Amino acid sequence: MQGKYLITTDAWFYAPDGLKYRSVWGDVKIIEDTVLGVKTNRNSSNWYAYVGSEEKGMIVAGCQIHYAVKCEKPPNTDRVKDVSYGEQGLKEYERPSEIYVAQ
Repeated sequence: MQGKYLITTDAWFYAPDGLKYRSVWGDVKIIEDTVLGVKTNRNSSNWYAYVGSEEKGMIVAGCQIHYAVKCEKPPNTDRVKDVSYGEQGLKEYERPSEIYVAQ
């Protein structure tokens, strides 16, 4: 993997801004577990993706990457339209973006 990717993770994570996200976008560099200062066992992820810049970047375990979409331009981080279903039927609403821009 080289270039900028939008990576969707299996679990939510907190970014340095204190908000929860499900995806991260930025330059990707694949790294091994030795960069963490520990040697993981064979039942753990033994590779990681460093996503973003040196100032805002984060490390994602390879086993947490659900989707990876190559995209050089930053993704839309405006409010997102979503829907919910309930007793009242279909309801549209807006919610904050779930994408952390790590550049």
